[in-house]
Amino acid sequence: MDQRILNLFDEYTHAPLSRRDFLERLQQLAGSTALAAAALAVLEPGYARAATVETDKSKLTEETVTWPGADGTMMQGYLVKPKGRKKRGAVVVIHENRGLTPHIKDVTRRVARAGYLALGVDALSVFGGTPANEDEGRTLIGKLDKAQTLTNYLNALAYLRQRPDGNGRTGCVGFCWGGAMANNLATHDSQLNVAVAYYGTQPAAAEAANIRAHLLLHYAGLDERVNAGKDAWAAALQAAHVPFQQYVYEGVNHAFNNDTSPARYNAEAAALAWERTLQLFGQQLS
Repeated sequence: MDQRILNLFDEYTHAPLSRRDFLERLQQLAGSTALAAAALAVLEPGYARAATVETDKSKLTEETVTWPGADGTMMQGYLVKPKGRKKRGAVVVIHENRGLTPHIKDVTRRVARAGYLALGVDALSVFGGTPANEDEGRTLIGKLDKAQTLTNYLNALAYLRQRPDGNGRTGCVGFCWGGAMANNLATHDSQLNVAVAYYGTQPAAAEAANIRAHLLLHYAGLDERVNAGKDAWAAALQAAHVPFQQYVYEGVNHAFNNDTSPARYNAEAAALAWERTLQLFGQQLS
C-alpha cells in the first residue's frame, strides 16, 4: 500500500482530523471512491480476527475486576491468569487510543498464557467503558483527563500488588497511546519492575531520573511522528543510568503489532518484539 495512505491513516488516528476530511484525502490519494473503500477495508481493524488466543478454561481464568480510580471513580479491567496456586508476576496491558478493544483483550490473554497475571485496563471506564465503535473510542480517549488517567493506571498497579495470587512484582506493556502511558508509568511508579513501550511517545527528558524499572522500547522504522523523540529519550535514559533496551524495526509502520490491521501489521517484527518482551518479563517478574 502507498506509504502516503498509511501516513494519512496515522494522522487520522492520532490527530484531530475529521473522518470526512480523512475520507476525502484518502479518495484523492487512492484515485477513486472504489479504491479508497478497498484501502479503508485493509486499514481499519477487523476485530473478528482478534481472537488468536482463545481462553482455554482448563488453563486460564478470566474475569472483570474493579478498583478505585481517581476521584472515587471505579475502574474496570479484564483480568486473565493461569490456573493454579503459584504466585505470579503481574502485568498491566495498556491499550491503544481506541480503548479496551477485542485485540487488546487478546493481547491480555497472550500475556496470561505466558505465565502472568494480566490486567487489561479499560481507561474509558470513566465514560462507562469502551464503545464498540472505534471512532467513538478514539473521541473519548481525547476527552480523558491526563492526570486522573495516570492515577487510574497507578492504582491498577497498586491493586495488582495487593492481590494474594501475585508475587508483588509488576510490569506493564503498552501500545501506541498505551506505549506513551507505559513510559509515564515508569517515571511515576518507583515500584514498577519493568515497562515495555511499543511505538509510544516519550516523556520529558528530565523525568528519566525518576525511573527505577527496566525499560524495553520498540519502535517502527517508518514511524516518523513517534521516532522524532526517541534519540533524546535514549540519551536521557543513558544519562540517568536507567537500564533499557531500544529496538527499531526497519521498514515497518506504527502499530506493526496489531494483527487486526492488515495494512500495518508485520508478523516478523511483531513476533520478534513479543519474544523480546517475554524474555524481559521472565527476567524481571519471576
